[in-house]
Order: sequence, then structure tokens, then C-alpha cells
Amino acid sequence: MNWLNSMLILLAAFLTIFVEAVFDIPRNILGAQIDLLPSLMVYAALSSNLTTVCLLAVLGGLGFDTLSMNPLGVTIMPLFLVGYAITLKCELILGAQVFAQMAIGFFACAIVPATTLLLISCTKLTPLLGWETLWQWFVLSVGGGLITPVFFKLFGRLNSSLNYRPVHETTFRMDREIRRGRN
Repeated sequence: MNWLNSMLILLAAFLTIFVEAVFDIPRNILGAQIDLLPSLMVYAALSSNLTTVCLLAVLGGLGFDTLSMNPLGVTIMPLFLVGYAITLKCELILGAQVFAQMAIGFFACAIVPATTLLLISCTKLTPLLGWETLWQWFVLSVGGGLITPVFFKLFGRLNSSLNYRPVHETTFRMDREIRRGRN
């Protein structure tokens, strides 16, 4: 893990918030906007350290709340809780498997909106709840689960193209000539 990976994650957070706010095509077709921050949090928790997870939760949560109808700061805690839980168990999670990425992304994208809704319900605000809320929650969860492996593939390509590959040197050189026999 290096600083470039953390900067790319935070840059991707700002870009995903912008894409979610500007493009209405998924919202018009599906009836719900797919939230990409929990999927990005899954990638950040499995590939970086807790500092990056905290920065993504705070900056991503504030950016998301700024451009949505949420009270400012309400998304920070659900994003952080998901990232922290994944970071604690990251050595037990098969992060390289596409199915595991989709499953963790599905659960993260289901937990973050539900926890955010619970936090908003604890305030004086009354969110609009109905049968359509279940459809939106389903679209958020499935869409986020399907997007999560895309983040892993995208960041894998970015890291391989922008970072150097370490050279593993051995004591044996390929150009060395070994003379056998008596001289």
C-alpha cells in the first residue's frame, strides 16, 4: 500500500459522487440511483489501511451528503462502520475472488443505506418510506454488488500501470557461465 493508492481511492470517491449527482439515467430507468461509495469502501478496506478508510468515510460521506437530501454528516458513520468491519477481517476475506467481492459489495451496499435511514429516523426528520423503498434498497444492493468487482479490476489496472514492479533479484545470474571440469 502506498500513498498513490490512497490518492486514487479518494479521487475515485469524488468522481463517483459527481457521477451519481449528474447522471440521472440509472435513476430514470431503474427508479433508484445506485450508490457507489459502499463499493468503493469495500475496495479501500481490502486493499489499503485504516487511515484511507477513515478519510474515505469522512470525505466521501460529506461529499455525498452535500449533494443529496441527507443531513450533513449522516453517511459518515455507516460508511466507516462497513469499512472498519471489513478492515478487521480482511485477512480472512478472499478479496481476490470475484464472487467474494460481489457478496461483500452486496452486503455493504445493503447495510449503508439501511443504517443511514435508521440514523435519519432518529432525528426530527421523517424520511419517505413505502413499498418503493424496498425496490430502491434492492436496486442499491444488487447494483452495488455488481459494481464492486469493477472497482477491483479498475484499480488493479491503475496500480499496475502507475506503480513500479519490484525486481526480485536472486544470487543466481542468468548470464553467469559455470565451468565444470578440470582447468
